Amino acid sequence: MRINTQVICNMPTGAPVYGFRLTNSTGAVVELTNWGARWLSAIVPDKHGEMANVLVSPTDLLSDEFYMGAIVGRFANRIGGARLCIDGQTYELEKNDGQNTNHGGFSGFDRMLWDWEVLDEGVHFTRLSPDGEGGYPGNVRITVEYRWNDDNELSIRYYGTTDRATYLNLTNHAYFNLGDKGEKITGHVLRIPSHTMLDTTPQFIPTGKQVKVDGTPFDFTFAKPIGQDLYANHKQLKWNKGYNHCYVLKTEKSPDMVEAARLSEPTTGRSLTVKTNLPSVLLYTAGYYVHPDTAVCLEAQYYPDTPSHPDFPSCLLRPGEEYRQTTVFRFDTE
Repeated sequence: MRINTQVICNMPTGAPVYGFRLTNSTGAVVELTNWGARWLSAIVPDKHGEMANVLVSPTDLLSDEFYMGAIVGRFANRIGGARLCIDGQTYELEKNDGQNTNHGGFSGFDRMLWDWEVLDEGVHFTRLSPDGEGGYPGNVRITVEYRWNDDNELSIRYYGTTDRATYLNLTNHAYFNLGDKGEKITGHVLRIPSHTMLDTTPQFIPTGKQVKVDGTPFDFTFAKPIGQDLYANHKQLKWNKGYNHCYVLKTEKSPDMVEAARLSEPTTGRSLTVKTNLPSVLLYTAGYYVHPDTAVCLEAQYYPDTPSHPDFPSCLLRPGEEYRQTTVFRFDTE
């Protein structure tokens, strides 16, 4: 593995922002940065061996508003009412999405400069999220490790500890387009091996109900083009400007890795398989991006609004415990 490190820009304070280029033995490349502990690119071959970047990256890294490739937290996705209760105490969180909080509020991890260390096969990012950041309790020490191998697999390993009980839910918000030409992802073929998704309000807050997807526009239990039902006349698709839905992979916490999704693009022959030990995957077709439907996000995470629903798998982290999760992205050709 060859890893090159360089300063790619500077913060307004003058602090350097570092970029990391990881090249495996096949010549495939992953690029990272310590601004938001982001995944910036994945340069992988098509069926003819032609290399191209299949991540949609921000045009202006420091001003990105779409969480592109970033680690989001403390809590990925939304918490209704921007509040949570732990052991009888209520905590008011930052309202950055109407009356709700999303992706950690205004103090999200995507807006932070992380400490870093180069590993043999990747990069290790760390930061201390201080007590009260975003309204969340506890001093939380976060570690995110990216590792790239010769099989074109990128593993993202998340670790966290706290000195006070708090909620922690981390994900990576990469935007994928396996066609590499910036065209819409309607022709991408997707399979999500889940028969159940979370029902939500028009504000994308889970109602607590889990609904069956079989026979609906949300059914990806068999591989189908994303565009087949993307523009169907369904209120959930209208609210979300496409897919922005959480698919249930597990109803209980477990360390077992499961397949979350398989994405492929017929013209280039590229495919992406996502595996995780997290309990759900959020499918987002970038309806709120400046170029809608030109990328797809597959965000492995705990269910949105988990603190409000005792029956959801819990991501409450207490002192003496460790948050430990893994998601793996494997690129292949067909």
